[in-house]
Amino acid sequence: MSSEAVPARDRTEWYQDVIAQEVAPTRLMLADTDSFRAEAAVLELGRVRVSRFSYTSLLSWRTPELIRRSDPERYSLAFMTQSTMWISQRRSHAELFAGDAVLFDSSHPFDAGTGSMAGGPDGALVRVVIVSLPRDAVSLPPDRVDRLLARRLDGRTGMGAILGQFVTALETHAGDCLPHELEQLADTTLALSSAFLASRLDSYGDLPAETRARALLERINSFIDHNLGDPALTPRAVAERHHISLRSLYLLFQGQGGGESVAASIRRRRLERCRADLVRPELLAAPIHSVAARWGFNSAAVFGRAFREVYGASPREYRRQAVLTGAAGAVAGGGAGTQLRALHGTSKGVAS
Repeated sequence: MSSEAVPARDRTEWYQDVIAQEVAPTRLMLADTDSFRAEAAVLELGRVRVSRFSYTSLLSWRTPELIRRSDPERYSLAFMTQSTMWISQRRSHAELFAGDAVLFDSSHPFDAGTGSMAGGPDGALVRVVIVSLPRDAVSLPPDRVDRLLARRLDGRTGMGAILGQFVTALETHAGDCLPHELEQLADTTLALSSAFLASRLDSYGDLPAETRARALLERINSFIDHNLGDPALTPRAVAERHHISLRSLYLLFQGQGGGESVAASIRRRRLERCRADLVRPELLAAPIHSVAARWGFNSAAVFGRAFREVYGASPREYRRQAVLTGAAGAVAGGGAGTQLRALHGTSKGVAS
């Protein structure tokens, strides 16, 4: 959904409606209705919602009167991806920059601002991704969660970075998922969000065992993805890095379904990265053995056999065929995943 087609005189009311639908009813004041720009998109995951907003300078308030009229009783966990903003709630105040996160609650008044009204440059485009969660679905005492409201949270490291990367992957790929897969993604989003908040409160042990297991599995998956190029990445190395036994690691992977072992998961991901790199236009001149080594294959022969087993052709044949058919770049870059559709889109899992 975009402001481009909205007359300037209607933009305040239009964007208030967007925010009311996807976050909570608020009052807005735009710095300049003529130059105001905004876009919004949303992914519905059952009780969990992931929204992406971009907008220029404004002020917003959620007043006690608005809360009395309508309260969705939801936490919003916002990740700043561009520019700056501020928010105040429950006697706390946070100045936020790209890479920061902040939590706010629809059940308490708040005010927020951005762009020139927040001391930033005129016309600066703010980009933020918001994970919206039912208050009763977060497995932490509300009075403890209240301590985090309107406080600057680190979204660059630890659980914050893992959650942020997961949300980014949702934006890219969730539109291609089936309904039962979206349900699993909702559970994982909720578990990671709860784990992130618990880590900020030093209350990780208060989370249910299932939530801790889901969060641990996502941490492990993130660790594997970031270390695929290391030939020493083995199930034992993964278990030791996360201070769990090999048996516990195997049980975690069994619990995520699909029947894929830890070693098979590492091998599959390495092959997927190699397959993508083999057809990238900028890497077509790279020797095949260097592509394999980049993703943790020490032996060109082992890589060649594994690649043929999965893709039905040798790496060289696969690259040649991709070039001949003009597929180079499509497999590696733009073809995987669909961007978040605009509000009122019609794709699977997207609000309509």
